[in-house]
Amino acid sequence: MSTSRYVTLELFAEMSGYSRKAIERKIEDGVFLEGREYRRAPDGRLLIDLQGFEKWVVNPPRAA
Repeated sequence: MSTSRYVTLELFAEMSGYSRKAIERKIEDGVFLEGREYRRAPDGRLLIDLQGFEKWVVNPPRAA
């Protein structure tokens, strides 16, 4: 079975240990950026990009 690059917020919360609220806050605060750490599916649902998240962990953006 292969894994998907994009997962729902619920699944990502289980995988990462971040609460759904913490994930939503990262999106709201611009810590996770659309097209980098998450994407919006054609139906509007938010999906976390696992590759983008891994890059964020290894190389977090520098504060201005």
